[in-house]
Amino acid sequence: MDDDIGVAEVREWADGLEEIRELIGGRFARSEPRENAVAYLKGLLSAEERKNSWTLSERAGQAIPNRMQRLLSTTDWDPDALRDDLRAYVLRHLGSDDGVLIVDETGFVKKGTRSAGVARQYSGTAGRIENSQIGVFLTYATAKGRTFLDRELYLPKAWTDDRTRCAAAGIPEDRAFAAKPELAITMLTRALDAGVPAAWVTGDAVYGQHYKLRKALEDWDVFYVLAVPMNQRVIGKTGALGVEFRAEELIASLSGRAWRTRSAGQGAKGERRYAWARARINGGNDPEAEHWLLARRSLADPQEMAYWICHGPKRVSLAELVRVAGARWAIEETFQTSKGGTGLDHYQVRQWTGWYRHITLSMLAHAFLTVTRSKKGAHMRTTASS
Repeated sequence: MDDDIGVAEVREWADGLEEIRELIGGRFARSEPRENAVAYLKGLLSAEERKNSWTLSERAGQAIPNRMQRLLSTTDWDPDALRDDLRAYVLRHLGSDDGVLIVDETGFVKKGTRSAGVARQYSGTAGRIENSQIGVFLTYATAKGRTFLDRELYLPKAWTDDRTRCAAAGIPEDRAFAAKPELAITMLTRALDAGVPAAWVTGDAVYGQHYKLRKALEDWDVFYVLAVPMNQRVIGKTGALGVEFRAEELIASLSGRAWRTRSAGQGAKGERRYAWARARINGGNDPEAEHWLLARRSLADPQEMAYWICHGPKRVSLAELVRVAGARWAIEETFQTSKGGTGLDHYQVRQWTGWYRHITLSMLAHAFLTVTRSKKGAHMRTTASS
């Protein structure tokens, strides 16, 4: 029986890789780069400790890394078209109307000054200001799994103000400065225009305090639960009607009965249980929606607080808002598993094109693993119920 399961898993893995081969095959005009791309993906899925052009070339039986390096630099293929293929693949296998779109960034620590977008800037990965590149990502989470949909490389103004430096790194002439929330809007626009089914959007305070992002989501009739800082200004809709508060002040004005203990889902250390409260606040004029200020308090340390501005359907439950707020952990998990498992941060490229090509292939490898696990889980559930 165990041998049968092992053979089935190998066959499922092979069938999945064949689907990926067919998915991306049309993006390459010649067979050599197409096979190199498949070999690169297989290398990203392997147990290699470091997944760069040298190690992936050796694994593919290539004595030198020239072909893999060309795949990331001069070979004629469009990583944005491959990103669209990735999105279609994810939706085919994981798409769900209750999906949550999550925006966040991650840092890639780098030496030197020539890698596109590299600068002394805060990196959440390092937990400090570090010489690094920052990528802004869009992740998709459903009950079936969670993985990437899109990515953009953040360019500080020191880069966009220096067109000579940009040209040397291969950055397009028309690429102007865009703040991280603006990059998020660009990716959300692409996803929603492509018909990605999603009930909610969530993200941390970098995105939640950006009014234009919240307004864009409301214009699209998309609900959100977006983190904001404690000093975010909001206008109360009950109690002190029409009075402007800091977020922490409005929540502090609530009675003790407003707090409920709820789980925000499973985390790395088990179930994430907190005390939660909410207060109605002023927002748009949609009669079918309402705005809330949501707060989370640590059960171990009542001084540890977090806040979200929420735009949701009428009579939305506290449990649903908590579920969406907790879904942001999915992108943290996705960063961890992709860096550890599919080489998201293992690249050795400096050019703009090379970054987008490696990152997109790593995202596709992560999506493949997520879909494979989802199929295995569905099979196990079906077997258990029969």
